[in-house]
Formats: sequence, structure tokens, C-alpha cells
Amino acid sequence: MSDIKNSDTVADDAKVDLEAEFNASNIQEVLDKLDRELIGLKPVKTRIREIAALLLVDRLRKKFELTSDTPTLHMCFTGNPGTGKTTVAMRMGEILKRLGYVREGHLVTVTRDDLVGQYIGHTAPKTKEVIKKAMGGVLFIDEAYYLYKPENERDYGAESIEILLQIMENNRDDLVVILAGYKDKMERFFQSNPGMRSRVAHHIDFPDYSAAELLSIAKLTLAKQNYRFSEAGEKAFADYLVLRMKLPHFANARSVRNALDRARLRQANRLFADAKKKLSKIDLITLEAEDVLASRVFTEGRTDADANGA
Repeated sequence: MSDIKNSDTVADDAKVDLEAEFNASNIQEVLDKLDRELIGLKPVKTRIREIAALLLVDRLRKKFELTSDTPTLHMCFTGNPGTGKTTVAMRMGEILKRLGYVREGHLVTVTRDDLVGQYIGHTAPKTKEVIKKAMGGVLFIDEAYYLYKPENERDYGAESIEILLQIMENNRDDLVVILAGYKDKMERFFQSNPGMRSRVAHHIDFPDYSAAELLSIAKLTLAKQNYRFSEAGEKAFADYLVLRMKLPHFANARSVRNALDRARLRQANRLFADAKKKLSKIDLITLEAEDVLASRVFTEGRTDADANGA
């Protein structure tokens, strides 16, 4: 009995080396990158690994000429803003390319405005142009439910949906479409568009981050930018997160990044206020408690923190 590692087809009595195929695909490199980029999200990462395993096994089946339909890979990512949906979509594109399911593996991110026209005859060319750019990779449609506006008889979103449905069915071997948005709104979208639901095989929910995970995200973000918290600064930011998470318009990691940008701004102004002082490297990289506590989340209890620069 022969063992086969990388030939295109094999005899019925041969064996394929699963580990060798996995290593040759370099999928682990992408999965490791995802672990480094995103804190937590264990259920999401587990599902991505499962999809990667499905594709790898399907590729091995082809070596034995075991025919089956191309796996349906269109997906729906649901969850609140800032939970990593776009990042996961990007890495999914890399996995698909490395396993040979798409040619390029690039990510094209769009919203309704990129797909739907404002007058008759405008929508089809807009949608087809976006699909052309995405072909060979992943098309990520954020807030996809805005494509469907049944209350407006003159809305052209339905035309875009029809084109997408055709492409998702006929070109699924070279394009993966990922629909994204709030879970409840996506559910209503699928109820109104059963044809779309039938073409989406993988529904992945992205949970909100815990306060501890958000603090880890903040520290990782600062480290990448050559900043750090002082001990008191870290305690202040942990307190900030507890308050901010209770307020409207909270966007998980996105809100954390916005808060850090404003803390850096306050740090710079604090240092500049005493311009004659000689600064050390530690001074330049450290965010102190006062840089965080000046937020209006503390001073005014603002409920529109992100929108008004808290």
C-alpha cells in the first residue's frame, strides 16, 4: 500500500498524510495570526477552525476523485460593532486562498451605498462592479439588512439582492459572500429574504467582550503603538470601561481604540503644559490615571461618549 502526500490524484488503496497537507497549506499561520489579533472570541475561532478542517478534508477527498458539490461557504456574521467581524473575514479570505477555494483571497468591504443606486438602471451596474472587484475573494457586506427596504416602493435594494443571489449560487467556487450586522436585524432580513437564507451555510455570532478582555485589548493596542499604562492608569482605564460599557453606543474594541486616542491626546497636552521639563522615554510612553480620569464619562456621566469625544 502506497502513501501519498501531494500528488493530484491517488489510488484507492493509497493513504494521504493529513498532517502533511495541513502543514503544506500554512493554515496554522493564519489561525495563529487570528489568535494574536483578537482577544477572546473562542466560539468564533473554534468555528473558523472547523470550517478550515472541512475544506482541508474536502481537498483530500478530491485526491481520491470523491466527487461532491463544492461546500457552500457563504456566511453570516452577527454581533455588535467592534467585535472583530471584519478581521475574521479578512483571515477567512487567507484560509480560502491557501486551500485553493478562491484565487486571490482578498477582502472587499461594502455597505448598501456601494451596491444600490438612486435611480432606475443604476443599481445593477453598481452591484456588478462590486462583485467584479470581489471575485476571487471575499465580499463583506456590512449592515446587510439595509439592502431590503420594503416600506419604500421606489427602493432598488431588492434588485441588488437578486443579483447577489444569482452570483452566490453560480459562482460559489470563486466568491464567498459574508453578510454582517446586528443579530436581530439580520434575522428579520433572512425572514424577508428566504432565498438568501438558503444560500448562507455558516451563521457565526460574535459575542461582546468582557471588561477584562477589553482591558487586555487596550494594553495590546497600546503596546503596538509603543505606549503603556502606569499602574494607576490601568486601574483608571478599568474603571472607565465599567462605566462606558453601561452607556449607549458602546462599540467594544472600537470604543476602546477611541478612548485610547483621547487618552493619548490628554497625555500630550499634559506633557506640553510643562514644556520646560525634560522628558524621559518613560514619560513619553506612559498614560497616567489623569489622562483617563479627565474623560467626560467620569466628569459628566455622558451618555453619548463616543460621539462627543469623551
